[in-house]
Amino acid sequence: MGGPDSPASGKLPASFTTPGSSSFVDFLAAQAPGLLPGARALPVGDVTAPHGTTIVALVFDGGILMAGDRRATMGSMIASRHIEKVFPADDYSAIGIAGTAGLAVELVRLFQLELEHYEKIEGSLLSLDGKANRLATIVRGQLGLALQGLAVVPLFGGYDLDRRTGRIFSYDVTGGRYEEQEHHAIGSGAVFARGSLKKRWRPGLDSASAVRVAVESLVDAADDDSATGGPDSERRIWPVVATVTESGYLRVPDDELAAATAGIVAARRKPPEAGDAR
Repeated sequence: MGGPDSPASGKLPASFTTPGSSSFVDFLAAQAPGLLPGARALPVGDVTAPHGTTIVALVFDGGILMAGDRRATMGSMIASRHIEKVFPADDYSAIGIAGTAGLAVELVRLFQLELEHYEKIEGSLLSLDGKANRLATIVRGQLGLALQGLAVVPLFGGYDLDRRTGRIFSYDVTGGRYEEQEHHAIGSGAVFARGSLKKRWRPGLDSASAVRVAVESLVDAADDDSATGGPDSERRIWPVVATVTESGYLRVPDDELAAATAGIVAARRKPPEAGDAR
């Protein structure tokens, strides 16, 4: 017969019911470190896995917007046209992922659990700076995988309930955290998306204008980067676009994205008027 805390007893071990760290990652590292993504042993040799890009984020009047295309590639092949790369981290923040798709989704789930665990233990939401720092710790824990070519790089943003404004954070594979101003993009199409954002973003954007700016930046990225998939009107595949405001995380409906895409296409097909720069 097992003891009162043995698996055979049907009870959880005492470590699961004893108050401890507010960090789920720390708890997992102590109780089952092999479940952490960064602690996983990999086979010798090259590992080929689907990769996802591109993610953009921008600040608008009242919050932030984050958008990601739907394409995943494996080498020169399109592995998926429907992958989602933008997720709610909690009610007031969003996370976008670029890099090795499977590990990236696992990182998102771990981060979501980290924030949920903190809220349950402490009885309050973690500050936006605190969330950004916790994500940096999780990214740093995956450095070993990154050095083997399985890098995951997130883009994080949310509504700061203390400052009453939207904020965006980027990361490198070592866990370095950097606050971005106005807008940012990551992934293989980032250089083209950033160029578009520089031209189209302006202070005081409303949410509808922010959606159009983000979608247009993904259109521009897809035009020059084969790993980025732009809006696909024929297949009805639209980017994942979400806003985070004082009211929380909200995914933008597909019909709004379809309308924004149609407006962009129509504007680009419109003949120049007399006096326009040529």
